[in-house]
Amino acid sequence: MRIIFCLLISCQAVVCFAQDEEFPDSRNKKESFLKMQEKDIRKDLASFALAGMDERMNSNPLKPIPPVDYGSDFIKFQGDDITVIIKAGFFDPSKHKLTYFNKKNLVKIDNKPFYGDYGNVPKISIASVTVLIGKDTIAIPPDAYADLYSPQFGYKDASGVARSHDALYICSDKHMNAFYIYMLNKEVKGNYEVTWIIQDKKYLRRVVDTGLMK
Repeated sequence: MRIIFCLLISCQAVVCFAQDEEFPDSRNKKESFLKMQEKDIRKDLASFALAGMDERMNSNPLKPIPPVDYGSDFIKFQGDDITVIIKAGFFDPSKHKLTYFNKKNLVKIDNKPFYGDYGNVPKISIASVTVLIGKDTIAIPPDAYADLYSPQFGYKDASGVARSHDALYICSDKHMNAFYIYMLNKEVKGNYEVTWIIQDKKYLRRVVDTGLMK
């Protein structure tokens, strides 16, 4: 009887823990890959984005331009007269409104859902995204990165070699005059990825997906 009682208590504890760990994901899917209406851009993104793997066979692979330099708080790309610099900064909770679910899991920052260590208070934010085409600066609105946290610009593989998941991709159709800035980051459950789309020397939009494979 003691063994059965202990097993029941253990099972109940596991169930309670699982229920305690579950919290709603209120992040809108309207910016996801599956919601994309631009067929040509969607085809390009399918060649490298994890969310587009099911459509990859019908796309032409784009050659990644790897970063020329990166560290814990920045990453830099250069290629085809394009320069991209993404910088990170420390997140100060005292300067933001934090909304919790069950007084435990953080689900909104400044009344908006966020990406990066979802459920926890982030320590790192994205401070800026700078894009240059030649000498022209492309304005990237803060809304394009203000809800993205915990960026991981580099990692070490099993052999201890420094690598990065992030890359710059040039559109396969030169007439579209577009390129893509891709960043992949870890979440508590899987990953989240973001692709910023630049077309005709203007910021077009971003594509964000979460809950992807580890």
